[in-house]
Amino acid sequence: MKNIISTLIVCFLGIVLLPSMLNAQQQPLNTQFMYYKLGYNPAFAGSQESPCVTCIYRQQWLGLDGAPSMAIATFNMPLANQRVGVGANLYRHTIGITTMYNLDGAYAYRIRLGKGMLGLGLQGSIRSMEHDFQLTTATQPKEQDVSIPGSTRDKFLFNFGAGAYYSSDQFYFGLSAPRLLENNIDYADSDVFISREVQHVYMMGGLTLPLSETIKIQPQALLKYVAKAPVDFDANVNLLLQNRYVAGLTYRLGGNKEDGTGESIDLLLAAQITPNIMFGISYDYTLSDIKDYANGSIEASIHYCIGKTEPGKEYVNPRFF
Repeated sequence: MKNIISTLIVCFLGIVLLPSMLNAQQQPLNTQFMYYKLGYNPAFAGSQESPCVTCIYRQQWLGLDGAPSMAIATFNMPLANQRVGVGANLYRHTIGITTMYNLDGAYAYRIRLGKGMLGLGLQGSIRSMEHDFQLTTATQPKEQDVSIPGSTRDKFLFNFGAGAYYSSDQFYFGLSAPRLLENNIDYADSDVFISREVQHVYMMGGLTLPLSETIKIQPQALLKYVAKAPVDFDANVNLLLQNRYVAGLTYRLGGNKEDGTGESIDLLLAAQITPNIMFGISYDYTLSDIKDYANGSIEASIHYCIGKTEPGKEYVNPRFF
């Protein structure tokens, strides 16, 4: 069994680290990444003890016309005595004249390893990309500019990805590449590819350290890598109080290339308001020059885990990761 696991992991690493011709991050981001792991890694499916549904809404760069916004619904559940996990993500992302709908389906096979479980996951996705060129502003009549389409253009894309995710009561670690195909995403009539989907590699990890009987600290991080593009990195520290309340700070790398102060500092608050329901909210204070034109970003999430509390447990799913 150990040889099989080692072979699968080596094959996976070989897939996700293949060089590709990339130069920019394409995937949308969210501050509460620790509550949306399935969106980054299909191997997370089934890691929670019961079926769970999560909804997230994000509005980035408040006050800026055409700024990104995203609405997410995600579901995952364990099967076969937690040996198998299945899940799905559905989201709508808008930025400028572009609207994108995305549906992911995830499957994970989970193996007992030490004090935790190792999941090896696969994902298939269908994506609709729509560009409304009538929302653009031109310096001359649009009818005279053949480079501006006269109507809305859309495209459907299929992709697949893979991931590995290990979790226990004390820590978690994941590595994934949710989209491996470099699909053509432009609208040119020629056979020349002007723009493509690019491979994004995600690495995430975190652990829980008890400070007292009622207080725990949870440092965690998400690294986003695209070849030939700056590395994006979110570093978060949460305080978990009475296994019910969360207060945390996140620093996001990026922003201005010149001064290197980063993209944002984010405040996160969350609470388990009933045995089945958790609510979270976050605010990003922008550090880059875009702060002169926008008023930060907000994000809200709600999580519902299906089931009844077990003897000795106060909540259906007390693990916050």
